[in-house]
Amino acid sequence: MKKIISLIAVILLLASGCGQKDKPCDIEAPQSATYVETIGRYGGQITLSTTSDPKSFNPILAKETSTTVITGLIFEGLTRTNGITTEVEPNLAKSWEVSADGLVWTFYLRDDVLWSDGTPFTADDVVFTFKDLIYNPEVPNSAKDIFTIEGKEFEVEKVDNCTVRFKLPIRFAPFLRSMSQEILPCHILKESVKAGRFNSTWGLDAAPESVIGTGAYKLKEYLPGQHVLMVKNPHYWKKDKSDNRLPYIEKMLYLIVQSQDTAFLKFTEGQTDYYSLRGSDYPMLKPKEAQENFTIYETGPAFGTSFLVFNQNRDRNPKTKKPYVEPKKLKWFTNLDFRRAVAHAIDKESIIKILMNGLGYPQHSAMSPSSGFFYNPNVKEYEYDLSKAKAVLQEAGFGDRDNDGFIEDEEGNPVEFNLFTNADNTVRVKIAEIIRKDLQGLGMKVHFTPLEFNNLVTKLDSTYDWDAIIIGLTGGIEPHFGNNVWQSSGHLHMWFPKQKQPATDWEARIDELFNLGVQELDQAKRKEIYDEWQFLVSEKLPFIYTVLPASILAVRNKFGNLYPTSYGGAFHNLEYIYIKE
Repeated sequence: MKKIISLIAVILLLASGCGQKDKPCDIEAPQSATYVETIGRYGGQITLSTTSDPKSFNPILAKETSTTVITGLIFEGLTRTNGITTEVEPNLAKSWEVSADGLVWTFYLRDDVLWSDGTPFTADDVVFTFKDLIYNPEVPNSAKDIFTIEGKEFEVEKVDNCTVRFKLPIRFAPFLRSMSQEILPCHILKESVKAGRFNSTWGLDAAPESVIGTGAYKLKEYLPGQHVLMVKNPHYWKKDKSDNRLPYIEKMLYLIVQSQDTAFLKFTEGQTDYYSLRGSDYPMLKPKEAQENFTIYETGPAFGTSFLVFNQNRDRNPKTKKPYVEPKKLKWFTNLDFRRAVAHAIDKESIIKILMNGLGYPQHSAMSPSSGFFYNPNVKEYEYDLSKAKAVLQEAGFGDRDNDGFIEDEEGNPVEFNLFTNADNTVRVKIAEIIRKDLQGLGMKVHFTPLEFNNLVTKLDSTYDWDAIIIGLTGGIEPHFGNNVWQSSGHLHMWFPKQKQPATDWEARIDELFNLGVQELDQAKRKEIYDEWQFLVSEKLPFIYTVLPASILAVRNKFGNLYPTSYGGAFHNLEYIYIKE
């Protein structure tokens, strides 16, 4: 998924035990030959699992993958990114033109696209999505952070029913890739916007038939805590090379399970068709490949990041008038030496060895190695060294002043805080336990509580009542799509979101870098800009990175046109996948 998502774990690989450093032993890699789609057959169902209920069916409001994993099948953008080549391709727009100065983009829309209720898709829907939703100050959404540069918005206008024009205030390097932004139906939603009800539209109580998209599937049934059922959109516009209407597969069923352990059991019992392996799963699943008719694919390091973040929110709750973070804790969390000490207390190698069966990488940068061109490996690293961590704390004024085994700050306040992560991610829960133990070794009292994922997201982006969280973000190949995280005014600027002015000089510099990077059309110069951003993040530690796993996928041997990739995953070409006889 392209969205900056959200708040779910995504990690990567460091193999050990079979003499290879860059791939697990005996894992199938996708074929290197050029992928060629074959004509499929209709019918059947794909059954997958998800460890959390969606929060809504509204993609504009979504900040979490528990929602976008569903809405990504219902809604589409003007462009798409090819899951194999990562090149930008036409989608709802069949073609486009750009002015010589790069500021005016004209998109020519397909004239054969219908919404799932049979209504024609037009330029009105594109204009509505941007003007009435993304740029609507009453609609809280992360897309606005992406499509606003130096406080300036894009102009979007309808030329005719099948032509829409964007006028940019400044050059926008990833513009075409950003046009994968989901387009929503004007004819369905305009009245809810006028009435001020959009933010509660398409909630979990919505009638399935009311959720209207242009995507390959539509919502059929949602049973909380049980499943989400999708069925093929009979009006879907895409066809195969023999003019057969896609998709081939009739139904998509997402089983809602309690944890990764349950997802593992569902796959081993044959109830699901796909499973994303943890390192600890590999030795149990690999011997069963042939007997149970599935294949394990290694697609390279997973996209995304995983980290520990401290709450540095300096604002006050407007209702209670109390600060979101206790002043003593805020003083700790905003202290770079405090965060440096914690960084030296993350035992990444042990986490990889013990929890991931060696199939992981220590993470140091704000981008994954799989991100390719923009990834900067030359960032500041923090080796695991509790003695150094204690020395850093002591220099910063923290010490055990009363000899009770726990440290206090210079005012004598015991260093004590809560730590949360999402309970459904069993690996992350165990990572949190290891980190908690090492922080306790530094003399900190850490109260660890796993939470239901959507509850965790609410704390993170709404109520702000947390001290420390271990979580992750989805990744990608375009740095600017993390603008809602890295801009100080961003909705997902987790440690201190929606700042009116940057709280620190280094955050101001990151704001500047993102504004420069998005306008720079020279790729080499863009890389220099984003290299500086990644180094600055490693130096200032708003996120204290942990580990990344390998992207290892187990898929039933029942599908035609399957071609797993690191960027696209197993089902990036879902509409072309079919069930073999």
